[in-house]
Amino acid sequence: MSLIISSDDLAAACLRLKSHGFVTVDTEFLRETTFWPKVCVIQIASDEEAIAIDTLAEGLDMTPFFELMANPAVVKVFHAARQDIEIIWNLAKLIPAPLFDTQVAAMVCGYGDQVSYGELAQSVCKVTLDKSSRFTDWSRRPLSEAQITYALADVTYLRDIYRALSEKLHKSGRMNWLIDEMSTLTAPATYEQHPDQAWERFKNRVKKPRDLAVLMEVAAWREREAQGRDVPRSRVLKDDILIEIALTAPKTVEGLGNLRAFPRGLEKSRAGADIIVAVERGLARDPKTLPKIEKDRRSGGGGGGATTELLKVLLRQVSERHGVAAKMVATIDDLEAIATNDNADVPALKGWRRELFGTKALDLKHGKLALAVENNKVITLEWQDTPVGNDTPVGTEATPETEAAHSD
Repeated sequence: MSLIISSDDLAAACLRLKSHGFVTVDTEFLRETTFWPKVCVIQIASDEEAIAIDTLAEGLDMTPFFELMANPAVVKVFHAARQDIEIIWNLAKLIPAPLFDTQVAAMVCGYGDQVSYGELAQSVCKVTLDKSSRFTDWSRRPLSEAQITYALADVTYLRDIYRALSEKLHKSGRMNWLIDEMSTLTAPATYEQHPDQAWERFKNRVKKPRDLAVLMEVAAWREREAQGRDVPRSRVLKDDILIEIALTAPKTVEGLGNLRAFPRGLEKSRAGADIIVAVERGLARDPKTLPKIEKDRRSGGGGGGATTELLKVLLRQVSERHGVAAKMVATIDDLEAIATNDNADVPALKGWRRELFGTKALDLKHGKLALAVENNKVITLEWQDTPVGNDTPVGTEATPETEAAHSD
């Protein structure tokens, strides 16, 4: 085991690591009291070694690590990569590439939705990970031997998991599915924090243009305040209070203070005055410039709700039949959109997802496909016209052997 605390040692380690076709990477960080994640340890492993980088070591130059993350000849393997990549992006405005996320790959390979690293280690490597150090304070120094052992385990078993999943993807011809998913993880827009977009997290909580306008301004104020002070959003203003302000639009600090959930006395502070100014900006916005408020598709008419329920059954049938996590194929929002719009701009109607599920979903919606139960399993039936004009269902389920040949 190796704990890196000097710039020279880090440079030498990264020089060795870049000679390998892939490295596994993980981070230990704290975020309970800050807006931006505070990275404390970075773990990397190749086939020959595993190292832990003490990112809090005084005077440590992280440049060799960032150069390794940008090296196009070395695949960077993470599990559930988004938070780790966010950390690297915040530190160096860099996204590791090429990238392989084992959690996403496991979903493509049929391990279920958001399978954990521990579950994969158990399934692939036949080991049970010791998680006793998971919630320790990674910012305290010195790091204990148990902490370092725990941290390195998160990248050592990841090597075999990567190999196993990569082999499955190549054999099944689904590597392009993973590459498609990686495009979102490697897009800078995924990690950029724009205060003016903060309202989107609550877009289904408001129904009127005025409420939306106030929400947009107050949410943007809270986001800028949290980023500037480097504190969690809830330290500035909790979500439920944010929504209450949007719905009531108080015009005075007294009115703000009268809100049931608003912290007592906060209205008399600078924050209280800033919130009132944000509310005023929202009320002054031209409704014509506001984003369109989406109607709740769940309460829509025209049988959309019933169609969505049928699409859920179809999605489960397709995902089980092809051995891929349902969440990878389509989300509930996708299904609700398809139920009301044949040309919905959703991933489920594009690329491999359309081939696997989207076309069937539209056929089901328009009566060209039916669902039935056979031997306690849901199957699909394709409806065809007979010469005498009667609609006759024709089973489309393949045998296991045929299915294996055509599932991709």
